[in-house]
Amino acid sequence: MAASTVETPVGRVKPSRLIDLEQHKDERGCISVAESEWTAGFPIRRVYFLHDLTDGTSRGGHAHRELEQVFIAAHGGFTIQVDDGHQQAEYRLDTPGTALYVGPMVWRDLSDFTPGGVCLVLASHHYDEADYYREYEDFLRDSRRQA
Repeated sequence: MAASTVETPVGRVKPSRLIDLEQHKDERGCISVAESEWTAGFPIRRVYFLHDLTDGTSRGGHAHRELEQVFIAAHGGFTIQVDDGHQQAEYRLDTPGTALYVGPMVWRDLSDFTPGGVCLVLASHHYDEADYYREYEDFLRDSRRQA
């Protein structure tokens, strides 16, 4: 399976980047490792996962003011579109050995989940509704001011 495809680079406000996770494989199987600052580049304060998603579901549809996240396709796959207010990129994550870092001030949309897929998310902060941009127009206005 392909780890990812990148259609357009992203990164004027804050970059998004693929991360190759440390993997150990033998006859028993494979273990993929994500370790706080070494893998994510930030202390991990919150971990959550998306699962049991219904067909056609999309998630995300927001940006964060300060939160940093790492997305991992723990099982199956999904597509994530990122937008920094200037450029967009699309990634297909479908192997647990590759993760995607998404920094603050990057709009994200997740879609095309495979049946039974699980998206694992590592986050730099605890949940804080005040950190969210829920309206794309508000995000665009502020992201372009910062450029």
